[in-house]
Amino acid sequence: MHYIVLSIICSVSVGIIFKFTRRYDTAVTQIVAWNYVFALLLCYLFFRPELKISGLFANWPIYGVMSVLLPSIFLLMAASIKYMGIVKTDAAQRLSLFIPILAAWFIFGEGFNKLKLIGLAIGFPAILLIFLRHDTNNSNKWQYPALVLLGFGVIDVLFKQVVRSEVPYTTSLFFVFCGALAVATGIVLFQLAVNKAAFGLINLTFGALVGIFNFGNILFYMLAHKEFAHNPSTVFASMNMGVIILGSIAGILIFREKMSRLNYTGIAMALAAIIFITLSQIYAS
Repeated sequence: MHYIVLSIICSVSVGIIFKFTRRYDTAVTQIVAWNYVFALLLCYLFFRPELKISGLFANWPIYGVMSVLLPSIFLLMAASIKYMGIVKTDAAQRLSLFIPILAAWFIFGEGFNKLKLIGLAIGFPAILLIFLRHDTNNSNKWQYPALVLLGFGVIDVLFKQVVRSEVPYTTSLFFVFCGALAVATGIVLFQLAVNKAAFGLINLTFGALVGIFNFGNILFYMLAHKEFAHNPSTVFASMNMGVIILGSIAGILIFREKMSRLNYTGIAMALAAIIFITLSQIYAS
């Protein structure tokens, strides 16, 4: 169970780090680029991926799309945390599980049971309630957590497609990180050359922290699935509910993020939706 706890802590820590970057003169694009430098190094050191393997070429289109999506979703996540806070951003990230569920239904033809339908029926209004914000200054940037939800959902679908291939997951992850680093570096170089952005060492520090916790989330999540190989729904439920709860605690207690009663209702409904979806997996197996 400790692997699940560590994975939850690492996941929420990424959001906390991005929240702290607002207190310093930082560039998010540089932080994202450095993040992939450290994540890539850790991926190679811990997983020792096979770099020459048959069937690798067939996955390149997916690798290419994911290489663009990953750094893009980090930038959107940073913007979402800035405008909407950790609570709503973490909830959006975890509710992105609806995207692969719907893809399984409409694209891959998987059947749905009543519990999963109930989970979806509760989950969609939960998203609306979580994103609601009563402001008179037009600062409700709901589009950022909405794009975070959509982006992570699409990435999850693509990763599931990669896992089904003959290429080991760790090898695919290594090449996706390589592509993401190339895209993020291109953005940084463009900003340095065209927008005359300044290169700051503080971005390296924050990037290293994000990269370490980002990789830690992946590593501990994989170890948790290995530990609960015969009960993956435990990992699924604990991870999603744990991130929403811990993210809410961090946002409300540490950063004093303001939440309405409707927002709290949405979070409670999101947890209920995850419970029903997890039960649907248990009874379907």
